[in-house]
Amino acid sequence: MNGTDSPIPNYRCYIDGQWVDSDKRIEVRNPANDALFATVPSCSQAQAEQALASSEQAQLGWQSLPAIERATYIYAIIERLRAEQDHFAKLLVLEQGKTLAEANGEVADTIRYLQYSAEAARRLEGSIFPSDAPNEQLWIQKVPFGVTVGLCAFNYPLALIGRKVGPALVTGNTMVLKPHDATPVTASEFCRLVDEAGLPPGVINMVSGTAQDVGATLVQSPITKLISVTGSTRAGQAIYEAAAPNITALALELGGKAPFIVLDDADIDQAVEAAVVARYANCGQVCICNEMVFVDRKIADEFAEKVLRRVKQITVGDPMTGINMGPYTTAVGLQRVDEIVNTTVAEGAELALGGKRPDGASYERGNWYQPTVLLNVTEEMAASQEEIFGPVMPIIKVDGYEQALAMTNSRREGLSAYLFTQNYNRIMHAVANMQVGTIFVNKGICGYIQGYHSGHKLSGVGGEDGIYGIEGYLQKKTIYLSYNPER
Repeated sequence: MNGTDSPIPNYRCYIDGQWVDSDKRIEVRNPANDALFATVPSCSQAQAEQALASSEQAQLGWQSLPAIERATYIYAIIERLRAEQDHFAKLLVLEQGKTLAEANGEVADTIRYLQYSAEAARRLEGSIFPSDAPNEQLWIQKVPFGVTVGLCAFNYPLALIGRKVGPALVTGNTMVLKPHDATPVTASEFCRLVDEAGLPPGVINMVSGTAQDVGATLVQSPITKLISVTGSTRAGQAIYEAAAPNITALALELGGKAPFIVLDDADIDQAVEAAVVARYANCGQVCICNEMVFVDRKIADEFAEKVLRRVKQITVGDPMTGINMGPYTTAVGLQRVDEIVNTTVAEGAELALGGKRPDGASYERGNWYQPTVLLNVTEEMAASQEEIFGPVMPIIKVDGYEQALAMTNSRREGLSAYLFTQNYNRIMHAVANMQVGTIFVNKGICGYIQGYHSGHKLSGVGGEDGIYGIEGYLQKKTIYLSYNPER
């Protein structure tokens, strides 16, 4: 904690190497019991502008450091984060609501994101091409954009920071972070590690606050040269429009509606396990989660029966204990999930499991919801049309691969999809024709550090992770060099 001696921790923002406060504050509540957990500043437009100016002032000096020296600072952050893994994991549970096991996994992933970026310091590459004329060289260098802005979603408050900060810093950019209003505490604590690691002031700044004051200032400023966003499609569209006057570069990782396709020749038990894990992980708050199952009607009844049996094994409760699913992060988001369920049932779907708050006094406060399964869902129903982003699995019967593919490609977003089949020809056809950024073939949800996470269509532009994610923080500079070899 870096605030006052109040019984409620008062965290602060981080601008130009200094801890800053604000007259207005944001209340952060524990999703498990709705108790006031902490407060953070609701920064002003002036403070957001100060953060941008600080990052701009620091950027040229940071860029001039050898990449390996920039990586040394990242390693110093990693060392401190590894030493405080338990602290950050418990902080994530209190702030976001994921289970302690999932929180420990998130801290470990954050370390891996940062480490991959630091290790890339000696692998940043340009190109030299043959010239069309004698005594000339043609160089293409890759250089930083300058000041970047990282806008983070609430579902992975720490991992998204590592995912953005690591590539930005190793490539010579500076970054202003803006965490989600529901989960800003982790960002403040991360900046404590930044401060302890001795990064030059302004290389990383963090401001919390409203989208109207802080978010709009960061996005619309001519100082900002690249904006990395993880959020909803609607938020991405608004940012795209706001950034247009300055032609600001964008990396948008937006919403999805991942279909989980199970064909008649699939290993049903394998598909059931993968479908359940990919739906209820982090209480369904994962952008590449299984959002709807398309199952061949020949095996639909067997699949549904096994899914229900497996989902009933999920334990819901205190996320600090060894349960499988904790609370939803925000009350507003959970209300939306419940409305989608109720609308879908009113449209004719069968509520086979869940669909309400768990019974018991311990669930009266907080954002609790039972793992839910909807059967007899059709393509037109609300649970099929809207991104649920919660612990609800709609199951839709299809007449084979062709219909499942057509339903997948008819959607306006295209983030990810799952395909379970033993038919090699169908697999290869899907690889060539499925209009999504990531396809999981006979495999459950995952995201390797060396992979690439990107969406097609309304799911975004650009992407993160791996060598391509790092290259996203570099722009190209072409040099035509003529010389006289006799001098």
